[in-house]
Amino acid sequence: MLPIKTKNELDKLLKSKSNSKVLGLVPTMGALHKGHLELVKKAVQENDLVVVSIFVNPTQFNNPEDLKKYPRDLSKDLALIESIGSDILVFAPSVSEIYKGSVHSKTYDFQGLDNVMEGEFRDDHFNGVGTIVEQLFNLIKPNNAYFGEKDFQQLRIIKKLVEVQKIPVNIIPCPIIREDHGLAMSSRNERLSEKMRLKAGFIFKTLQSAKEKFGTKSALKVKEWVKNQFLKEGDFEVEYFEIADVETLSPLKRKVKNKKYRAFIAVYAEDVRLIDNIALN
Repeated sequence: MLPIKTKNELDKLLKSKSNSKVLGLVPTMGALHKGHLELVKKAVQENDLVVVSIFVNPTQFNNPEDLKKYPRDLSKDLALIESIGSDILVFAPSVSEIYKGSVHSKTYDFQGLDNVMEGEFRDDHFNGVGTIVEQLFNLIKPNNAYFGEKDFQQLRIIKKLVEVQKIPVNIIPCPIIREDHGLAMSSRNERLSEKMRLKAGFIFKTLQSAKEKFGTKSALKVKEWVKNQFLKEGDFEVEYFEIADVETLSPLKRKVKNKKYRAFIAVYAEDVRLIDNIALN
């Protein structure tokens, strides 16, 4: 399996396959794991033709060291994709191919969805996400695009991007895939020591307990409890823990009947930043 490296090559190939009625896109930054592969499998089941993009997008990293250390293994990624289907197209462009010498992001109005949680701690992150995703949508013109719920805030923002920019694509959310001990699958997990990777199951275990407590306790009490659990555990540094409305992502102040809420967390383990979330009701 050979990756497609340029926009022109991809455009020609897609035009030559224009008899394929339904086109699916799975955007990734590579270092693929089982979570990514579930997205690809779902896309293969639901579309006539599938494109997987592999691109470590510099404009969504606010930490240069994180960008430098982000795991990359294109040959392994290609082998994993080929194990699902040899007719899947893989678009793996260079930074210069995408940004043409001017590596900067567009500015979007995400109507406040980008001001909380990840947006608060990762300056300009979602403008970077929007820039690459919009470019992929305009280039590939998929009918369906697949995103994991581990990045739930990103998922909401991409839905807003599609709405604001009037891009004709269906955004398909896919459930979080977890390791056996509960840790949400992520390319960054590869940077953890074996011992810490096992310990990091504590994150999801705590989220599950927070969900139980949310049934009877206030959001403030649940937040205090979660922060205390991590303080007692000692191996993690909590960047944020928030309970928010799933539609607006506004932090919860008082529960409202029939509204859906979700808990979101970002923690550091051995200098590796891990995020997770769970539906609360």
